[in-house]
Amino acid sequence: MASNFQQGPRHGGGRPQQERGPQIRVDDIRFSDKPDAKLFSDIAEEKALAVANGSGREANKSSQLRRFYDELVMWQEKVGSSDERFEELHPYIAMLKAKVAYALGRNYVDENFSLLMRTVIDQSIDAKTLRQAKLFMEAFMAFYRAHKPS
Repeated sequence: MASNFQQGPRHGGGRPQQERGPQIRVDDIRFSDKPDAKLFSDIAEEKALAVANGSGREANKSSQLRRFYDELVMWQEKVGSSDERFEELHPYIAMLKAKVAYALGRNYVDENFSLLMRTVIDQSIDAKTLRQAKLFMEAFMAFYRAHKPS
């Protein structure tokens, strides 16, 4: 028996429909043996400005972003400089992408931060790049705090 019920617009929970998508550029975030001299300064500040200016009142609260940074720090400390340990823990580090997707769905973060965090995780391919990811996010958080409107 076919239903004549048509689902109307969704009310309550979830994130509002965004017509634009992320407005942040992430192609310059590259972790490697010789990172760009501006990675932890100008590039991190540019990303912080994009996230600070692109979010609504509810998304991208400092405390929410700090939770992702804190978890990244925790994984980096567990890995240390061991590529073997990185390989063991990599699935759990990659799970940060699922956590940021959940936060996006709950409107805790916006698409700019989601894309930024996914890029940082994807660029973390060994112990050295994970350390660079942590340092990048440390710089990002400092600049974000400086630029986020009160």
